[in-house]
Amino acid sequence: MQPVSTRNRIILGLLPYAMMGVVALADALTGPEYGFLPLLSLGPAFASLSGGVKRSLAIGVLAMVLCAVLAADNDLLGTRQNTVTWGTLLGVIGASVVATVGRQRRERELANVRSIAEAAQRVLLKPVPRRAGHLRIAVSYTSAVTEALIGGDLYEVTVSPGGGVRMIVGDVQGKGLEAVETAALVLGAFREAAPYEPDIRSVGVRLERAMNHRLTGEDFVTAILAEIRDDDLTLLNYGHPAPLLLRADGTSFFAEPKQAAPPLGLADLEPDPPEPYGLPFTSGDQLLLYTDGVIEARDPSGEFYPLEDRASHLKADDPEQALHDLRQDLLDHLDGPIQDDTAMLLVRCKTHLEVLDAQDGPAETR
Repeated sequence: MQPVSTRNRIILGLLPYAMMGVVALADALTGPEYGFLPLLSLGPAFASLSGGVKRSLAIGVLAMVLCAVLAADNDLLGTRQNTVTWGTLLGVIGASVVATVGRQRRERELANVRSIAEAAQRVLLKPVPRRAGHLRIAVSYTSAVTEALIGGDLYEVTVSPGGGVRMIVGDVQGKGLEAVETAALVLGAFREAAPYEPDIRSVGVRLERAMNHRLTGEDFVTAILAEIRDDDLTLLNYGHPAPLLLRADGTSFFAEPKQAAPPLGLADLEPDPPEPYGLPFTSGDQLLLYTDGVIEARDPSGEFYPLEDRASHLKADDPEQALHDLRQDLLDHLDGPIQDDTAMLLVRCKTHLEVLDAQDGPAETR
């Protein structure tokens, strides 16, 4: 059951009166021979689509009054035809009240579920820090399920021993509540391991162990782990799309691992775990971690979203604005609803000038 927009709410509110007005006008113009009066029940029937029980009863009373006035005008009061019309109206009014009570109960249940989902979102997908040392960070998440707040994509950023920053972006196989539960398990394991394990490989081992305790059969999670310490970037890829690295000089490339590795939960397919690989990450560089909902987004002609070609949208001074611009370009490419959850995490290495400005200005906290 989807929330009703303001425009649709107004239309639904006026619809019962419009229907009764049309029926009353038609009966007044044509007389009793066409038998329009039973159609006054359309007013109470449509009343159950919006508003409360009192409103439904009020519209029902209005329909009864109109029926009495028109029947008197047509000399139908007390006739068999008019008795059937009264019975029809009373039956529809009763059904409308029952339907209104059921709709309001479902709306309350939906509101409760939505509030729980909002609480789950705050716990599962916490806001990432906008600044962490010499890094600036922004995140964007869009669920493919209409009105959903969380899905199977996941992300997190946390500190690592020695002052570095560790992050994860992942994609759970499947959708629905099971995917959300698995995402919560991955994030919980990452939050426990990342701040304490000595290296990113050890974090990956902890995640794999947690998945093996939970996942069976065909369940798996693709994930990319990243650690940035000083001017060094270390990546650990579990079957996830390679991150996009944008250099300060304008060049860009996908940071592919030397050897492909299976997703988390499918370690039995490959005896050797994935190997971390390192790259320089210096002043003015950008790192974009994302899920496959981005690169697999198709336009109406079936063309995939050309992420590397559209990296020029990540040029705004504010990383959040830059990521917003890229997301908008992705939506324009789709020209329709998103078909898969999409998560994007943008990390920028501050320029020397930005570092000096940050030192001069007030510190920003999470």
